Amino acid sequence: MHARSLCLLAGLALALLSPDRFAAAEAPAPRTLTGAVYDDANSNGKRDAGERGLGGVAVSDGREVVASGADGAYRLSLAPESSVVFVSLPDGRACPGGFWRPISDSNAGASAVDFGLTAESSGASLTFIHASDTHLSEKSLPRIRRLREIVEQQKPAFVLITGDLVRDALRVGEAEATGYYAMVVAELRQFPVPVFTVPGNHELFGIERYASKVSQDHPLYGRKMYRHYLGPEYYSFTRGGVHFVGVDSVDFDDMWYYGHVDAAQLAWLEKDLAQVPASVPVVTFNHIPFATSVDVLDGYSEEMPAPTLIEIGGKKQYRHVVSNTAELLAKLAPHRLEIALGGHMHTSESLEFDTTVGRVRFHQTGAVVGPSESPGLQFPSGVTLYRVRDGHLDDGTFLPLDPPAAPR
Repeated sequence: MHARSLCLLAGLALALLSPDRFAAAEAPAPRTLTGAVYDDANSNGKRDAGERGLGGVAVSDGREVVASGADGAYRLSLAPESSVVFVSLPDGRACPGGFWRPISDSNAGASAVDFGLTAESSGASLTFIHASDTHLSEKSLPRIRRLREIVEQQKPAFVLITGDLVRDALRVGEAEATGYYAMVVAELRQFPVPVFTVPGNHELFGIERYASKVSQDHPLYGRKMYRHYLGPEYYSFTRGGVHFVGVDSVDFDDMWYYGHVDAAQLAWLEKDLAQVPASVPVVTFNHIPFATSVDVLDGYSEEMPAPTLIEIGGKKQYRHVVSNTAELLAKLAPHRLEIALGGHMHTSESLEFDTTVGRVRFHQTGAVVGPSESPGLQFPSGVTLYRVRDGHLDDGTFLPLDPPAAPR
């Protein structure tokens, strides 16, 4: 055979075997999810004849955000990595079946995912409880049940729990981690009011691989275990004239978590807020705080596994505070940030700053799992009760989980 022909055949063979060719051939087909948001007037979880569609309700996969049409229908183009779809609950609406649904090949592009919303009493005045750091295990079950007792006594509209729900999924195997997650789901179902959660660092399954021995290829690795059991890591809802945004403020680099809000989430936040009038104030809730003084009290530490500083991309930054708070605050404009709620520090803390656009507050609450301490100081276990009136929050009332200590 002629040498030129051999070269052409060789080139054709290389083209046929090219990884790019296989990548193009195996690229996943675009996925589309359709469905409707409707008024579930009889609260039976299915759309019956005569139940009208609800327009203007935001539906998202954590990447794109669309508003349902006047007939309640929506059509959402899914990102390749999307695994949940959720609605941003409007003021005066609840979703008894849950505000999120898993996405699978069976429902993406094949069948509709509907959300039936029921009417609920909602006015300009309400209360809610901010709790955090339950670190749930068999040993700490009495602590979360004590939290439930407080909820039953105070009768808030809802509860926020800002992460570290499980004792540990970072450094353990699948069986132990899923046992903790199942325990959280079972306990939260017993609460008499809706409970909204966001992930903490302890929810990141297996990432500290030197201890967990979990492969990065595990189907529940990292954030995926949280998503499987508890839904989207970030989302929003509106109550009492306030737009509440749950933020995932825990990122990870290789085996190490740190405070950071990633680019995909910031892009989603901008789209989410575009659906909300600028006059509506915002409350954020997340695990690693946007601002805190507790690291100063604790003092600088280089001890593993959670030193004060971490190096990401060759640059050192604080590990236990969000490193790009300025980016997130920029996305919130022109909305007024009423208050930013955080956890992680196991300490009730209130920071207040006077700025050119008004007062800005950053609050953390105590840990449900138990008291904590810094050098020379002890901090009680507890939660914070907030009152919302006409779009404003008070400064909260700290509710200890344990009876006060006897005077010395």
